[in-house]
Amino acid sequence: MNSLSRRAALRTTILATALLGAGLAALPAMAAPAVGQPAPDFTAVDSKGKQHKLADLKGKVVVLEWTNHECPYVKKHYGSSNMQNLQQQARQAGVVWLSVISSAPGEQGHVDGARADELTASRKAAPAAVLLDPQGGIGKAYDARTTPHMYVIDSKGVLRYAGGIDSIPSAKVDDIARAEPLFKTAMESVLKGEEVKQAVTRPYGCGVKYKT
Repeated sequence: MNSLSRRAALRTTILATALLGAGLAALPAMAAPAVGQPAPDFTAVDSKGKQHKLADLKGKVVVLEWTNHECPYVKKHYGSSNMQNLQQQARQAGVVWLSVISSAPGEQGHVDGARADELTASRKAAPAAVLLDPQGGIGKAYDARTTPHMYVIDSKGVLRYAGGIDSIPSAKVDDIARAEPLFKTAMESVLKGEEVKQAVTRPYGCGVKYKT
């Protein structure tokens, strides 16, 4: 390996280490959906065996939340009831909140429908449905990289927000109160028909455990 190649390899290693140290996933690049454009359509089965199609939800604001119950970053937001409070706020405003599990069989966070329902009940969570995506099709269509990774789709089916739940990439509960509530602000802006000022932000958390 020549000196130029060694320097390039070192830069790659440093970048990957920095991403992982910040709780971000160093995953292969996937085509990200464009904010301001129609959200990728999908059909999925939820934890109760019911089919959901995004196109059928036109007229409603939709939130997609990627989740993995074993991830410490997810535990931060559920253990503090931050995620449940956001779900309740969304439900009261008529938002359809869909939690998505893209963990593949044998990977961290993979569950069947019955286990997903147990988790929803035990945590007093309030999504409209929990979508099971073990093959990762929905996750890859949205370039979902971390748990959590948050998306807001407006009533016309246009993707209006993609990114982090807040601005402090840590697994510490105490940081929630200090963080800028990026997702919450975006959801509220969409509900008011206003422009989302920070429409694309950096997600943080555990890497989505796609099938390898």
